[in-house]
Amino acid sequence: MNLFRTKSIEQTILEGDEPEYQLKKKLTALDLTVFGVGVVIGAGIFTVAGRAAHELAGPAIIVSFIVAALCCGLAALCYAEFASSIPVSGSAYTFSYASLGEIIAWIIGWDLLLELMLGASVVAQGWSAYLGVFLGQLGITIPEGIAYGSSFDLPAFVLVALLTLLVSVGIKESMRVNMALVALKVFIVVFVIIAGLSYVKTSNYTPFIPDAVPAEAKGAWKAPLIETIFGLSPTAFGVTGIFAGASLVFFAYIGFDVVATTAEEAKNPGRDLPRGIIGSLIICTILYCAVALVMTGMVRYDQLSSEASLAKVFTDVGRPGYATLISAGAVAGLTTVVMTLLIGASRVIFAMSRDWLLPPSFGKVNHKTGTPVRITVAIGTLIAFVAAFTPVGELEYMINIGTLSAFFLVSIAVPVLRKRRPDFPRAFTVPLSPWLPILSALICGYLMLTLPLETWVRFLIWLVIGFGIYFAYGYHRSRLARDPDYGERVIAEARAKSAQEE
Repeated sequence: MNLFRTKSIEQTILEGDEPEYQLKKKLTALDLTVFGVGVVIGAGIFTVAGRAAHELAGPAIIVSFIVAALCCGLAALCYAEFASSIPVSGSAYTFSYASLGEIIAWIIGWDLLLELMLGASVVAQGWSAYLGVFLGQLGITIPEGIAYGSSFDLPAFVLVALLTLLVSVGIKESMRVNMALVALKVFIVVFVIIAGLSYVKTSNYTPFIPDAVPAEAKGAWKAPLIETIFGLSPTAFGVTGIFAGASLVFFAYIGFDVVATTAEEAKNPGRDLPRGIIGSLIICTILYCAVALVMTGMVRYDQLSSEASLAKVFTDVGRPGYATLISAGAVAGLTTVVMTLLIGASRVIFAMSRDWLLPPSFGKVNHKTGTPVRITVAIGTLIAFVAAFTPVGELEYMINIGTLSAFFLVSIAVPVLRKRRPDFPRAFTVPLSPWLPILSALICGYLMLTLPLETWVRFLIWLVIGFGIYFAYGYHRSRLARDPDYGERVIAEARAKSAQEE
């Protein structure tokens, strides 16, 4: 049983030229940066930041954001090296297929689906919450039975359905809508920073790092795994609170890696992908830290709201009109996040179908739109139902563990591929390799240990389901299983065609 069979980098790249699986190359560096900013600035800053400051870190939540950014920054360097060298759809899944082998690629692809699909569902729920706040400020009330937090969240369902139709039309058309909404969202975030400065009270920053206090025992299932392993007592605030806050606000950074899923649709991937990945992360980190500083300065951390917190801080200081504007911006801004995650999930499934790990007919591109319509509609339908029916707040940690596991494996894959293929040209390289990739893997591993035990159990169940699908279908039907000489033949044909053209 060869679970670690790999594709060559050359074969991986050439597969993107097959007519029935060929995506259109339309994206520029600006498109990719906007794409990254559009997905990263979302539910994390509009909702999670207030809850993390209130429950875990206090004003030191800004340090939590910096810690999370450092973790993501190291992973971003690894993603940038891979994406610029192997500009093919699928992100970490594709990179690992060329370095760590098929079984690891399947695990990463399965984890990415967990991140992207559940991420889209959670953000759709956050969008529904802000829509309720916004309409409420206009005197319009959504019926309780179909509103945010109900047994069927109709606004979240409708949002995902409409975005699925838009994404199916074409990547460039989606990007035009994305760019307009991202501009509005960034304007709102900058507005919060500037408008909020005049309401900041320096006394609210004292104590900057609140003293650690015993946290309410959550029971073995909800306690962080690291506490269960080492028998630690649960605490909130203090230094441990900062790291616990980093584990939670890590959710706010999820999405920069989605830029890599569109690698095959970039006009100049070697140059533009590193710019898009790293540039979007830097922009978002600066905005996040500024917003966190203003938010905790306007309202004392123990009085912050855990729901739609960015809007409610202005209501708390007597500016409900500002809160209405922010809610409107959040409704527009969170739309881009759901759309981007939907695109990312469809591209991961597309790459897995092209490798025949999933039914190959599923991933064929529609010649009119240049997008994998079947996959997009199927994924969009699933996300819509999860967003509508899943209890709010049950998904966030699952997204984090799926993302961190992918980051962990990508970080390991960088030095592995460097050793296996030192000859392959790389448009961008991680500095100080292998030490920075190893550090990235260690930080990701630690953050995974801070997640609750029940999250780990759910994650293991998800992996068992994934392994079941792989061994029942993918292991026996993948291209490498059906035609072991396929890669060499593709490369030989490409060389012959190139020689003919010359």
